[in-house]
Amino acid sequence: MEEYLKKQKRRRIKNYFIGTFISILLVIIIALLYLLYQNIYLPNTSMFIPQKVDSTRMLQTVEEVEEENKTITQVIEKVNESIVGISKLKSLGSTIFTQNDMTELGLGTGMIVSENGYILTNEHVSGEKYSSCYVTLPSGKSYTASVVWSDSNIDLAIIKINAKNLPYVTFGDSENIKVGEKVYAIGNPIGFEFQRTVTSGIVSATNRTITLEEDGKKSYMEDLIQTDATINPGNSGGPLINASGEVIGVNTVKITSAEGIGFAVPINTVKTIVKKFATEGKFKEATLGIFAYDKNVIPYLNGNLQLDNGIYIVQVKANSPASKASLMQKDIILSIDGTPLEKMCDLRCYIYEKEPGDKVTLQVLRNQRKMTVEVTLGGA
Repeated sequence: MEEYLKKQKRRRIKNYFIGTFISILLVIIIALLYLLYQNIYLPNTSMFIPQKVDSTRMLQTVEEVEEENKTITQVIEKVNESIVGISKLKSLGSTIFTQNDMTELGLGTGMIVSENGYILTNEHVSGEKYSSCYVTLPSGKSYTASVVWSDSNIDLAIIKINAKNLPYVTFGDSENIKVGEKVYAIGNPIGFEFQRTVTSGIVSATNRTITLEEDGKKSYMEDLIQTDATINPGNSGGPLINASGEVIGVNTVKITSAEGIGFAVPINTVKTIVKKFATEGKFKEATLGIFAYDKNVIPYLNGNLQLDNGIYIVQVKANSPASKASLMQKDIILSIDGTPLEKMCDLRCYIYEKEPGDKVTLQVLRNQRKMTVEVTLGGA
């Protein structure tokens, strides 16, 4: 019996020391884990551990959004001061913005581009060069306007009214726009009730080509900006602007067979012309005398022709500078004065910088052979 009691005592002492040891070990382990946790970097811990909400940061974010919206609103308000209504017919009232303007007047949109009365729009809105149209300013005052320049190939025109000290738009750089960039279209989509309507969207694509058919004839517009901002017929001639309020394009056509597809002519195409009219009151247009397309149109014309770069000549006008320089149909113009050509916009912009009588040097590809051709530019 005595021996049994001794064994029980030894067992209790042993269990006590084991329990004590385990307790101490657990305390040490917990302490080490705590110290380790204090010094370790855990990425994305918010996925596992509830985080305290930073109300200050949240407030800043809301304020930033509100400030951005306020800025956009101010930008659009400023641009709207330069948006006008344009009609080919004169209204019976004091303004072309009448209740039935779309059916009787053919209302379109334009943007003031200089303080002395030059306005940019579409040719199909204003009419061809030397014709007249009618303009109504945001104030409601109306003017008779003269078309001083137009180009049916790009559907652009510049008209002039006898007015001064007008607010005018600011041009951006259409070469630097990015797909996905936020844009806004402004215009008069339906008529009086919806004048200077603003729609928003993104740049869906650049350098787009579309096919147009009129009176049984097929033509192409190229180098266009595609956007999903809503564009209706009355928006034609209005600006496509970026988030800074800079005009990057002129709204021109809408695909009626599909929703959410609109197009604008890049503003860089006409910058030089606007500047010359605004500063000199005139623009002497230099001409080459060709009808040509770039690689974006070629698949529509000839699926067997591979054109990686350059401008493909479809037609050479008789007695034109190009004809006199022996340029021919199917020639490919690779560069002008050493400047490579990728798009028709490149060629147009370069020629617009010149004046009649100026000489240019073209590198031409004909039957797989490169040749240099000098051309003296003519006048329109």
